[in-house]
Amino acid sequence: MNRSTRRRMLAATATGLLATSLGVAVSATATAAPSGASTRTCKISTLPYPTGTYRADANAVDPTGRYVAGTALRVGETDNQYLLLFWDGRRVTELESKSTDTPVDINADGVVIGNGSAESGYGQPWKYRDGKLEQLPVLPSTGIFVSAINDAGDIVGYGSDIVPGELVALRWPAARPGTVEVLDAPVDAQAGGITDNGTIVGSAGPFGDWNSWVRRPNGRIDALTFPGAEWSTAGAAAGRWAIGQAWLNGTTSARVRWDLRNGSHTLLDQEMPALTDVNAKGVVVGGDRVARGSTSRVLPGGGKGVVVGARSISDSGTIVGFRNVLADRLTPVRWTGC
Repeated sequence: MNRSTRRRMLAATATGLLATSLGVAVSATATAAPSGASTRTCKISTLPYPTGTYRADANAVDPTGRYVAGTALRVGETDNQYLLLFWDGRRVTELESKSTDTPVDINADGVVIGNGSAESGYGQPWKYRDGKLEQLPVLPSTGIFVSAINDAGDIVGYGSDIVPGELVALRWPAARPGTVEVLDAPVDAQAGGITDNGTIVGSAGPFGDWNSWVRRPNGRIDALTFPGAEWSTAGAAAGRWAIGQAWLNGTTSARVRWDLRNGSHTLLDQEMPALTDVNAKGVVVGGDRVARGSTSRVLPGGGKGVVVGARSISDSGTIVGFRNVLADRLTPVRWTGC
C-alpha cells in the first residue's frame, strides 16, 4: 500500500547472517470457506529474527513470497541499535541503520526499496540488493519518498517542493539507472503503486481534497472514481487491481478495490480496519484481516492482549506483518494458507 516518508541511510555494512531458532510456529489457525471457494486453513508462524532484539517487524514481502524485509530494535546499555532485516526464505541478514529507515516494497528479484532521512532531515530513499545498500538519486526538494517497485525494477514515489508548494510524482526507471524523472501526472500528485506492465496509480490534490488517478503505460491518465465520493485516494496496485479509500457524504469512509482494466470498482468489507496491500489476484490485507472478493476474515494469532497486523501480501498468498503481545513484545510474523 500497500504502497511514504523516507530518509538517507548511513553507509552501513552487513553484520552477517543470523538464522535463529525463534522461527517456531505460533499455535493459531483459522479455517474459513467463502462462498464459491474451497476451505482454507490459515496459519501464522514467527519469522526468525536476531538474538537480543527487543522489537522486530516485517514490512514487505515480494510477489513470490521468498523475500521479506523489516526492521528491528536492539536495546543497548548506552544506545539503541536500529536494524534493517532482510529475509531470504528463513535466512535473515541484519544491517545496522538509522531509526528512520523503513523498507517499503520488494520485487521478485529481491530488490528492496525504502525510505530514510538525509543529514538535513529531509526524506532520502534507498535501494538494497545482495548485501549492498545505496541511496537513490534525488532532485532538489524538501523530501523525496518511494512507494513501490515492480518486477522490472521501476520505482515510483513522490517529492515535495520540486515544484514550489506542490507534491510531484516521481519515477526511477530501471532502463536508465541512476536517474529520477518527474512524471506527467495531475497537479499535487503522489504515486502510490506500480504494476509489472508500468501502470501507475496515485492520488492528487490539496490535503483533504484528494482524487485518485491511474497513469497507463502509454502515458494516458484516467480518473479512478467512486460514486458519491467527495475525495478518494489510491495507495497500492498489483496486476489489474488497485486499492484505496473514498469519503462519502461527509461522514462515511469506504474501502475500495478498482479494476484497472476498465476503472470499475468493488466495495470491500467495511470491517477491514485499514488497507495496506493488494496482490495480483486482488486479495487485500489490512489490520488483522484479509479480504477476498467483498468478504474478509480475521487473521489468526490475535486475541486478548495480543494485536496482529498485516502489512504486505505476495501473489502466492503469503502475508507478513507483526504480532504484538501486551503492547510490549513486537515480533515479525508470516501467514500462509489464508
